[in-house]
Amino acid sequence: MLTTDCPKISVILPFFNAEKTLKRAIKSISSQSFKDFECILIDNNSNDRSKEIAQKFVDSDNRFKLISEQKQGVTSASNAGWEASRGQYIARMDADDWSYPDRLKMQNDFLDMNSDYDAVASLVKHISHSEFTGGMARFVQWSNSIVTYREILNNRFVELPIVNPTAMWRRKTAQQYGMYLQGNFPEDYEMWLRWLDYGVKIKKLNNVLLDWYDSDNRLTRTKPIYSDSSFYKIKTKYLAKWLIKHNPFYPKVAVWGASKISRRRARLLESHGVEICCYIDTKENKRQLDRKVYFYKEIPSSEKIFVLTYIRQMNAKEEIRDFLLQKGFIEGKNFLLVS
Repeated sequence: MLTTDCPKISVILPFFNAEKTLKRAIKSISSQSFKDFECILIDNNSNDRSKEIAQKFVDSDNRFKLISEQKQGVTSASNAGWEASRGQYIARMDADDWSYPDRLKMQNDFLDMNSDYDAVASLVKHISHSEFTGGMARFVQWSNSIVTYREILNNRFVELPIVNPTAMWRRKTAQQYGMYLQGNFPEDYEMWLRWLDYGVKIKKLNNVLLDWYDSDNRLTRTKPIYSDSSFYKIKTKYLAKWLIKHNPFYPKVAVWGASKISRRRARLLESHGVEICCYIDTKENKRQLDRKVYFYKEIPSSEKIFVLTYIRQMNAKEEIRDFLLQKGFIEGKNFLLVS
C-alpha cells in the first residue's frame, strides 16, 4: 500500500452501530483509484460489531486509522476525525453509503485545477429500501439539479443543496471558518450556510459519485435537530444576514405565500429585524390579513419590492420562479426561493 508522511486526502468516516453497512462503506474507500489518502474511522460508542469490522481494515491497510469519540453524536464524531486528520483535502463519508471508485480522484483533480474553489461535491444516486422514502427521492432529484456555485447560492435557503457525504474541501477552509457546530440545528446545513456566508466557493461535479442509501431510521428522520422547525430556524438566521447585505429595500420584504404555514415560517424573520411589508397570493379573492395582500398578477415591479417565496410544492416553486423571471425579477437580486 502507498504510504506518505502526509496524505493528500483525509476521509472522515464516523460510525455508530453500523455493522450491517460499515464494511460496504469502508470497502468503497479502500477501492478508490486515488491511493494517496488516509481514512479516519471514528467509533462513536458502538455496541455491535462495528468496531471489529473497522479494526480488520486497520489491520490490513495502514491507510486506515481507528479512533473513538465518547461524546455521542455525529457532530462530535466528525469533528474528532477532523482533529486527527492530516490531509491537504478533507472528504466526508457516511457509514451506510458507497463512494464510486473515481470519487476521490475526480474531486482531488478538480481542487488541484481550480484554486478559486474551496470545496467540491457531486451528484448522488438515491438507494431506497422501502416505499416510505419518496420524499427523500424527490429531494435527491432536486439536489442533483443544483450544480453550479450560483445555483447553490440561490437555492441554499430552500434546502441543503449539498449532500454532505459527497463533499471534499480544502484543509485551510475548515481551519479558517471552523467545522461542525453543536446546537439545536442540523450540523451540516449550518456549516454550509456559514461557509457560504463567508464566501466559500463550492460546486458539484456533474457526475454521480455516491450511492446514498436511505432508510426509515436515518438521523434526518429520527433526531429533533433535523426537524422542519430546526431547518427553518437556522436558515432564517443566515437568510436575515444575507438580506442586510443584498436586499435594496431592507428591512422590508414581500412574502409570496399567504397561507397560515407560509406566514408562520416567514414571521421567523421578524425576530431578526426583517419587516414583512406585504403578502402575495395565488388566489384572486384576497385573504383578509394584517398586511396588504397582492394577487400575484398585480404585484409591483422589481424596482419596488424584494420577494421571498415560501411555497413548498416543487412544481409551484418552479412556476413562481418562471413568472418572476418573466416579470423582470432577477434571482438572487430581486427575489429568492426560501421554501
